[in-house]
Amino acid sequence: MRSYLEFEKPVADIEGRIHELRNMAQQDDNVDLAAEITRLERRATETLAELYSRLTPWDKTQVARHPDRPHFKDYVDAFITDFTVLAGDRYFADDEAVLAGFGRFDGQSVAVIGHEKGADTQSRLKHNFGMARPEGYRKAVRVMDMACRFGIPVITLVDTPGAYPGVGAEERGQAEAIARSIEKCMSLTVPIVSVITGEGGSGGAIAIATANRVYMLEHSVYSVASPEAAASILWRDSGRAKDVAAAMKITAQDLRQLGVIDGIIDEPVGGAHREPSVVMAGTAQTIRAALDELAGLNSEELRRQRREKFLAIGRNLG
Repeated sequence: MRSYLEFEKPVADIEGRIHELRNMAQQDDNVDLAAEITRLERRATETLAELYSRLTPWDKTQVARHPDRPHFKDYVDAFITDFTVLAGDRYFADDEAVLAGFGRFDGQSVAVIGHEKGADTQSRLKHNFGMARPEGYRKAVRVMDMACRFGIPVITLVDTPGAYPGVGAEERGQAEAIARSIEKCMSLTVPIVSVITGEGGSGGAIAIATANRVYMLEHSVYSVASPEAAASILWRDSGRAKDVAAAMKITAQDLRQLGVIDGIIDEPVGGAHREPSVVMAGTAQTIRAALDELAGLNSEELRRQRREKFLAIGRNLG
């Protein structure tokens, strides 16, 4: 059964009725419910389109967190071939919240790094819900170093609520690991393209998203803190997350207008989880175009463009 968000309840009711009618038709061949099913399907499509045409920032946050939304492994399976995962940071351990390795994109060698949240309870626990520890970011740095050494472009796929805030992570230098990862992104002599596929939470996201080109899926979010965390900090009331989400300008549309990101990748009506193949094809096309554009820049131009891009954020906001 499909998972529905709170604001999708009108669609859930209609699609639930469609499911019931289909079961009735299967159980009794003498009952012709095709016309009614078609009518309800059309109504469900129209209702879904109406709901998604007026999403609030908080609604988009819920879509970005949808449990059925495609994750890192789905994108890799869709458009990366011969992918080989590299494990461990060569200091402490392997962190499965961050997956990294090398493969081929359109026949070209690429390094691919991203957060993996997991698809069910067991895998979510295994991947710590996409919240990386220091060793995850040190692994990312290790893979970026290798990519730089061999002149291989880097693709990063970001989907994390934020870096893991546990005591052990802090003891092992969480902030330092994030800073080193950002520094490594800035110093790369190869192209780096990043896509926010779901949540882009705080330093946990920007640690691997300090890229030459940064894109967001239409219903993804990208912010310095989650709405709940910001509400707790500002008002000591996480229940005001909806208000904070609107004020923080966390949507792809807001961030494109502010110049924080370079473009938006369209999602099907109802979100990426309804038609994953469409989103993955659009993501691949966007990455392809970005890499083609960056291929003409030398190493110094790549670093300069990346640095100027981030220094320019916020300068022209008046």
